[in-house]
Amino acid sequence: MGDTPPPVLALRGVSKSFGAVRALREVSLALPAGEAHALAGENGAGKSTLVKILSGVHRPDAGQLLLDGEPVEFHGPADAQAAGVAVIYQEPTLFPDLSVAENIFMGRQPRGRLGRIDRRAMRAQASALFARLGVPLDPEQPARGLSIADQQLVEIAKALSRDARVLIMDEPTAALSGTEVTRLFGVARSLRDQGCAILFISHRLDEIFDLCQQVTTLRDGGYVADDRIADITPDDLVRRMVGRDLDALFPKQDAVPGEVALQVRRLTREGVFTDISFDVRRGEIVALAGLVGAGRSEVARAVFGIDRWDAGSVEIAGRRLRPGSPTASMALGLALVPEDRRQQGLIMDLSIERNIALPGLTEVRHGPLISRAAERLRASDWAQRLQLRHRSLADAVDVLSGGNQQKVVLAKWLARRPSVLIVDEPTRGIDVGTKAEVHRLLSELAVGGIAVLMISSELPEVLGMADRVLVMHEGRLVAEIPRESATEETVMAAATGRTPS
Repeated sequence: MGDTPPPVLALRGVSKSFGAVRALREVSLALPAGEAHALAGENGAGKSTLVKILSGVHRPDAGQLLLDGEPVEFHGPADAQAAGVAVIYQEPTLFPDLSVAENIFMGRQPRGRLGRIDRRAMRAQASALFARLGVPLDPEQPARGLSIADQQLVEIAKALSRDARVLIMDEPTAALSGTEVTRLFGVARSLRDQGCAILFISHRLDEIFDLCQQVTTLRDGGYVADDRIADITPDDLVRRMVGRDLDALFPKQDAVPGEVALQVRRLTREGVFTDISFDVRRGEIVALAGLVGAGRSEVARAVFGIDRWDAGSVEIAGRRLRPGSPTASMALGLALVPEDRRQQGLIMDLSIERNIALPGLTEVRHGPLISRAAERLRASDWAQRLQLRHRSLADAVDVLSGGNQQKVVLAKWLARRPSVLIVDEPTRGIDVGTKAEVHRLLSELAVGGIAVLMISSELPEVLGMADRVLVMHEGRLVAEIPRESATEETVMAAATGRTPS
């Protein structure tokens, strides 16, 4: 026992408050060298606050931060970086007009004679870092145009160039394809085996069980448990996260499909998707599946009218839509919950009640003025129905957790009483408890007669919630699979082009 080295980085009894809100309460965490350690918890559990304390953004109100067993204080991110702590976020922030190598060594460029930047040495060092990571990135390539996955690898190379000893990966896979996740995990395992301590945060339980050896669970800002992954099951972890047994993650209710609510015929947008035809009936949840880049979101955007199509037709309950007109789509009862809630679904600085009211301003208007009372009543009704966790409806939507932001996007469209609801990645980046709530809501909407078209990259969600699965591959619809025949194997075979149309 006495020969065991102390963790590279640890928290001991750390607490942090923001005004009256206690974000963390006496939380302890240890990150040993050569181990991948998961941090689990619902949205609002305190994970982000803990990461910001480890990375020097926040200072704890109480408790200790320990580096190699010795107390340390980080007065800012620079102190954390100097101690060897690096954070890889879901969406990296590189300088787009600089090269990959320039991004890696920004502010620390190797110098030659007369103090000039030695570009040859910088390229060579960047190439050596990518060789160590086992990825073939070109150091001279501009950062602009890199995929999210490649941007994350640049950030990891930057961390290695600073001799990082602790790598914090905060929801790194949310925007990645399956192949990109496999590559990222290969890099993470390699760094772990080289002695790096990894803190991994993800709402995808299968990733936690795949990559990590230990998991610490938080709930409502407090420490719940510290477990070896080998000693628990996914159900055990869910129980620790939400404090109860979930009735079901996919509470799909049987519904009798009614008449066709959405009819798409031979829809084509040159270079994006071709000859797309399908129906969605009232009371039905139809999933649009496929690999990232197959054209699923692009079809949804065209159907709703954001993007124009070149050929084909879209009808809502027998009435043909004008191409490129979201206003006309909304008037006929179509609603779209977009993939990116922060950029496309919400105005982050506006209040919760204003965001919910935005698509239906004519219904809360008295003459030329908006009735604040009507706006608040509308928002209050839907906040209650969707069990929105909030302090005040007048708060900016930016203060909500990701899962509750998703509920606001759903509320703003459901308040319009749509007949057809398109939901693109409805549970991306939200915790398992909120996922179950969103799934329950989608099922109840279908039972109530709404036609639901659901786009999802999560196969368990597709299989658990869909009455039928439509599979796209390279811009074409290649398979329609009924619920009883849909398995991970049949869907993936079609998504990778191995099933005939």
